[in-house]
Amino acid sequence: MDLGLNGKKALVTGSTSGIGYAIAEEFISEGVEVVLNGRTQKNIDSAISKLENKYPNAKINGLVADFLKVDEVKNLIDSLGDIDILINNVGIYTSQNFEETTDEDWLKMFEVNIMSGVRLSRHFLPKMMQKNWGRIIFVSSECAMLVPEDLIAYSTTKSAMLGLSRGLAQLTKGTEVTVNTVLPGSTLSEGAKNFLKEAAVKEGKTEAEIADGFFKNVRTSSLIQRFISPKEIANTTVYLCSPLAAATNGASIKLDGGSVPGII
Repeated sequence: MDLGLNGKKALVTGSTSGIGYAIAEEFISEGVEVVLNGRTQKNIDSAISKLENKYPNAKINGLVADFLKVDEVKNLIDSLGDIDILINNVGIYTSQNFEETTDEDWLKMFEVNIMSGVRLSRHFLPKMMQKNWGRIIFVSSECAMLVPEDLIAYSTTKSAMLGLSRGLAQLTKGTEVTVNTVLPGSTLSEGAKNFLKEAAVKEGKTEAEIADGFFKNVRTSSLIQRFISPKEIANTTVYLCSPLAAATNGASIKLDGGSVPGII
């Protein structure tokens, strides 16, 4: 399906693996010029190599930026030039008890998960408004609504993202610029794969048995009762960036496999 994105340029933060990488690949398949982002040049080079092997005619480059370092974020912005699409995907988390989560832990998660999108949107949204076309997507999480007890700080940042996204969308009234949020559920990223492997070895079970137990005992509210693939998240995210989704603005789209209860 041609989404009408050929010739556009997108920045996808945190895109050397996982959901970000899948979104970048989906953009490339639609003829979008993509700028990858990671914390090391090695990871960027590896991701670019994999994508170029699959899409030899693709326009791909990458920029190193650790979003905990404001000067690196500034250098990224200064090096980018103009873009049509901004995917605020980069994020970090710590899984720990609320009492053990330090101020430093909280501040780091806000710096990366929230301020990355604030700084990039503050720079690129006015430019999108000026040319009357652009897309900004925030990648939140089902944890914004489910709030696991060991992820309270992370979940708080992902909830804050919903307010930020909606507020920015309201600034685009009457234009062809849109700002939306997607909320992925439990996704089979590299981290999830490692979790399954380690748990399988520790418990003497297969990875399939560990995954099955996770949805039977932990993420019991999931309606699909399986991990979501990064590509499934990418499919909807890239569609929301297309001209076909022009009527969707200020929305929070659940891609959680039905984990979050309710009809809205």
